Amino acid sequence: MLEKITGTFSSIVKTLSGKSTITEKNIEDTVEEIKMALLEADVNLRVVRRFVNSTIEEAKGEKVLKAVDPGQQFTKIIYDKMVSMLGDTKQDLHLKGPDTQSVILMLGLQGAGKTTAAHKLAARLLKEGRKPMLAACDLVRPAAVEQLSQLGQKIGVPVYKENNKDAVKNARESIDFARKNGYDTIIIDTAGRLQIDEAMMAELVKIKKETSPVEVLLVADSMTGQNAVDIAKSFDEQLGLTGVILTKFDSDARGGAALSLKTITGKPILFIGTGEKTEDFEVFHPERIASRILGMGDVVSLVEKAQETVDAEAALKMQKKLQRNEFTLQDMLEQFQSVKKMGSMQSIIDMIPGMNGMDASQLDMGGMKKNEAIIQSMTYKERLNHLIIGPSRRKRIAKGSGTTVADVNKLLKQFEKTKLMMKKVSRNKGMQGRMMNQLGLDPSMMGGMGGAGGLGGLDPSALKGMDMKKLQEMAKRFR
Repeated sequence: MLEKITGTFSSIVKTLSGKSTITEKNIEDTVEEIKMALLEADVNLRVVRRFVNSTIEEAKGEKVLKAVDPGQQFTKIIYDKMVSMLGDTKQDLHLKGPDTQSVILMLGLQGAGKTTAAHKLAARLLKEGRKPMLAACDLVRPAAVEQLSQLGQKIGVPVYKENNKDAVKNARESIDFARKNGYDTIIIDTAGRLQIDEAMMAELVKIKKETSPVEVLLVADSMTGQNAVDIAKSFDEQLGLTGVILTKFDSDARGGAALSLKTITGKPILFIGTGEKTEDFEVFHPERIASRILGMGDVVSLVEKAQETVDAEAALKMQKKLQRNEFTLQDMLEQFQSVKKMGSMQSIIDMIPGMNGMDASQLDMGGMKKNEAIIQSMTYKERLNHLIIGPSRRKRIAKGSGTTVADVNKLLKQFEKTKLMMKKVSRNKGMQGRMMNQLGLDPSMMGGMGGAGGLGGLDPSALKGMDMKKLQEMAKRFR
């Protein structure tokens, strides 16, 4: 996400980190690079000027110029300004208690992804323990009602729909239906147009008056850049927005929308859509996005993803196996599958410090898929004991997986090296144990971080046990 601006800012941060002294000339040159990067990202001109002026003013202060490590101090200033531009802190939905109905009104132009965002939000609220219901009030776009119905069925959330042409009536009656059936959150999917017009606004104003929503959320396409800011201003003037959901954040969007919205409109970005799947829907954390843009990664979000996808019992089981050096090919296969559940490899890479901005295609993802196919072509007995896989079995496995015997041999050698490394690591109770304790992990889980999954040290079962408070404190210190 935001690949171009991330690449530019990562380069700036690396350059600054290598400087033992920072002069006014350094500051001016760096700020000029930042200015061009923001303008190329389609950030609002007023926002760019404010960012540049405040950065120069603070960076030229005596406190920075006389600091022990000026490069890191200047980087910290850029980071803080970026966080402020994105919205300072995470904002939550302001929903009422479970005994009363909370209405969320979804607005936006046609094609922005309102219907998809509505079902993703419903799925998130359902997971959080609420009882959401979707209301189909987009009676303009063909098949919009049917699309919402299918998405609702997919996540197990009911959809209120009536075969009439009155969206306002549908919205009003959906509230009554929710009250009678015990649903505490009603998400209303409204109609959009290719552009803002009076008919659309008039209908939305009536719906808002009839339903009294606690949240009025604009769903905007992050690829539209500054246009998203103009659209937000128009909706806000007539309907009073409470927040924004940015869709297609995983695209090659330049970043203008995300970096301009809060400053210009004053409305917080609450969620971002990061893919097509239901689970590709993240809470917007300004400090984490700023960290990603500056190439610092986002370990906290990475761990949260692991904790959501890895079963606690399975993680404990894996920990015990690592302690006893009983890691098998079946365990390796399960690691591959756990990583896939965490989302696209590109989204994972963007969260790893030092790898932000790297294209996932640069990694040997084909190798991972090939190894997965090879293991799946083995019998369960072979997966549990790789030593029984002789020449004839290797030929059969290669044929079944569409690979070569050389590929099978390579995987088995890789697996044996991994086991050996885990054994060595498990015996080293010194520096590694202390490091793991700092992260809130059991030192015995260090073996799980060693690359058993073939992904450069990413083991979801190990991430499962991290202490989030300690991790967040460490992340702040690193910045």
